[in-house]
Amino acid sequence: MNYIGIDLGTSALKLLLMDQNGALLKTVSREYPISFPESGYSEQNPDDWWKAVKNGIPELLKGYSNSSVKGIGTAGQMHGLVVLDQDDNIIRPAILWNDSRSEEETEYLNYDIGKKKLLQYTANIAYPGFTAPKLLWMKKHEPGLFSRIAKIMLPKDYINYKLTGVFSTDYSDASGTLLLDVVHKKWSAEMMKICSVQREQLPKLFESDAIVGHLKSSVSDELQLPDEVLVCAGAGDNAAAAVSSGAVVNGRCNLSIGTSGTIFIAADHLADGIGNSLHAFVHANHQFHLMGCILSAASCNQWWNNNILNQTDYAEEQRFISSDKLGNNDVYFLPYLMGERSPLNDASAKGCFIGMHMDTKREDMTQAVLEGVAFAIRDCLEVVRKQGIAVNASTICGGGMKSPLWRKIFANVLNIPLEIPEIQGSGYGAAILAAVGCGEWKNTEEAAEKIIRIKETDQPDELLAAEYEKKYQTWHQIYPALKELYKNMGDHI
Repeated sequence: MNYIGIDLGTSALKLLLMDQNGALLKTVSREYPISFPESGYSEQNPDDWWKAVKNGIPELLKGYSNSSVKGIGTAGQMHGLVVLDQDDNIIRPAILWNDSRSEEETEYLNYDIGKKKLLQYTANIAYPGFTAPKLLWMKKHEPGLFSRIAKIMLPKDYINYKLTGVFSTDYSDASGTLLLDVVHKKWSAEMMKICSVQREQLPKLFESDAIVGHLKSSVSDELQLPDEVLVCAGAGDNAAAAVSSGAVVNGRCNLSIGTSGTIFIAADHLADGIGNSLHAFVHANHQFHLMGCILSAASCNQWWNNNILNQTDYAEEQRFISSDKLGNNDVYFLPYLMGERSPLNDASAKGCFIGMHMDTKREDMTQAVLEGVAFAIRDCLEVVRKQGIAVNASTICGGGMKSPLWRKIFANVLNIPLEIPEIQGSGYGAAILAAVGCGEWKNTEEAAEKIIRIKETDQPDELLAAEYEKKYQTWHQIYPALKELYKNMGDHI
């Protein structure tokens, strides 16, 4: 039996075929556009996602028996607002996780409703990227469209709805809406009232490995798959990536460096108030997790190389950074190109370089970009450590981690070993969840024990880690010094 994992990313759909023993058989990718109609806006057409699925699955199965597919799991970008009317028409483009238009609504939730109440209702405070502030923005700015809403979905749930016709979501993804009572794993009546949302507009809640349905006959015919193929609820991309790396036991950590950057720690309980600075969400293993999310990670490196240096060979650009410069760079970079989420919660924060001299070189600034992202993740890790949670090692995934230099910087800035799994990523985690749902393994812990293997580990160097500790303490003072100035600078036009 084989399983399909679907990873609905920000820039592309990635499809993966896994066999019943966890072996990776094939991958396929399909890109789709993203639009920025105004400064701070970030949108996509959900129909583009579905077209990518319909186009990609037949390609994925070339060379394999379609009848061997037993289950499908979906993971995807979190927090996006997808709204359908009573006839299942898409009402407006999806408002994505990295859209910052709802800053005013976020302020209303955090300061008028109050962070204390939000923590009580949802275990989290509001961020502009979350779904609830987007709904409030839509209610204020697009009241006609808001009144037409019959179904509120997250991106990956739109794919599952198209596959099965079942209006569903999972707890991990729902945690990022600010509409879920995370502790009690139910939709929050208080948040629904605040956002003028009715219960019937929200999907049914499932555990991530639960089977929500099977393929609709029209879909199975179109994709030439058996009707009995089962679809599990799936998970938010970071929870699915954690499953793929084995971060499903209390205290296990996974670091993901993609467009955004996350540090993810599995937990069997939630500490009171930690949702003030990190996300406190349900995990795909039926328990909980803490997550710090920085909005710009590998995208900072992409911006610096593509937009500023006109360079597309990132490895070539990093080749000029000598080992003696690590921990000894005078240039610092704040990676807040789209504002920042964890732990600052500041949509007005902006990127900057500081510390340049007449002898500053191109490679010094490239190094500063890599270090700045690592320092921002370190900020999130410090919040976890202050809760008394020991993080002694982490697995890593994401495109940014293909760079040996960047992995070395991360290992020493965080001062923990970084482990690279043989297979990693949200799509693989989604396929594992589907296999668990179909009975291949009894739970995600058993799956991790049986199939996840580490191929390489980057160890921190004691002396270099000490140098980076000093650099981090300096870097950590830059944002507080600029915070008030950012507020007065206004938005980029």
